[in-house]
Amino acid sequence: MSETTELGTQVGRVSDDSSTDPVPAPVKIDTPTKRADHRRHTATGMVLVAAPTAVVLVFVAFPVFNALLFSLGFTGGINSTLAEIGQDIISTPSFAVFENLFHDSMYMRDLGATLIVTFASTVLTIGAACVISIILRLYGGYLGKLLSILAVVPLFVPVVIASWAILTFYDGTGFLRSVAASLGFSAPTWGFTLTAVTIGSVWTSLPFAVLLIAGAMQGIPDALLEAAHDAGAGNWQAIWHVLLPLAKIPLTIASTFTFIGVLGSFTVPYFTGPNSPTMLGVDLSRYFTAFNRPQQSTAQAFVVFAFASVAAGLYLWATMHSNEQTS
Repeated sequence: MSETTELGTQVGRVSDDSSTDPVPAPVKIDTPTKRADHRRHTATGMVLVAAPTAVVLVFVAFPVFNALLFSLGFTGGINSTLAEIGQDIISTPSFAVFENLFHDSMYMRDLGATLIVTFASTVLTIGAACVISIILRLYGGYLGKLLSILAVVPLFVPVVIASWAILTFYDGTGFLRSVAASLGFSAPTWGFTLTAVTIGSVWTSLPFAVLLIAGAMQGIPDALLEAAHDAGAGNWQAIWHVLLPLAKIPLTIASTFTFIGVLGSFTVPYFTGPNSPTMLGVDLSRYFTAFNRPQQSTAQAFVVFAFASVAAGLYLWATMHSNEQTS
């Protein structure tokens, strides 16, 4: 009996000691065959990405870098032709072109008008998209279907036609003022104003925002809304505490795309906007073609790019945050 007890004690001691020892990590055996497979897979991947990378470098990266040099006063090489035919060219490497732009009162007025229209259009677009998406998610019915159809209609209307229609609807002899005059009162004239540009920008930007936000809200489980209602929350509280927070990432993505799209738009402000102040998209074309100032036009393009980069940073953050949540 004593031998059996002593043997059990030793076995227990051994098992206790072994339980405290760390489990050794598996040793990876690197064989020549595995190294060859890894090199082959790496080479295959490099070959597959070589063509699109070369296209991006040749047709995007190099022209952008060359344009940046031109705006900074490097007028030699392939920029020499533009430097010879352009007006007010600065051939000394410096930030003088940008300094002259920011000291130009007309350009600063155009920049301010562009930012105001961009922010206003973004807020109105996202607000309208949220209202349509919430009605579609909570209520549905004929009203939700009607609003969703009307919001997607601009996808099938070319921007040029939509811009011309907006202009002829809101100008001095347009439909709105004609109907108002027949009823005995006067309607405002919004043609060739920044208001018309804002209306056109919202019209063209709304479909994408509605599709993105409505799709996100449709994916929110009914159980969360039912739990909020069981806890005593009304529809407004469910919207603020359930729908909008869970659709935060799509809201951010839709906002950034709308901001960038309106910031660099040309067709809508060209057809519906005033001669002064103008949006920067129209300014770029005017400086390059009408004023023959390619260097200033290039510098304006990088100013637009700088503002768009801020919005692009928000988009990248939203995308990375969304990937972290799904992983």
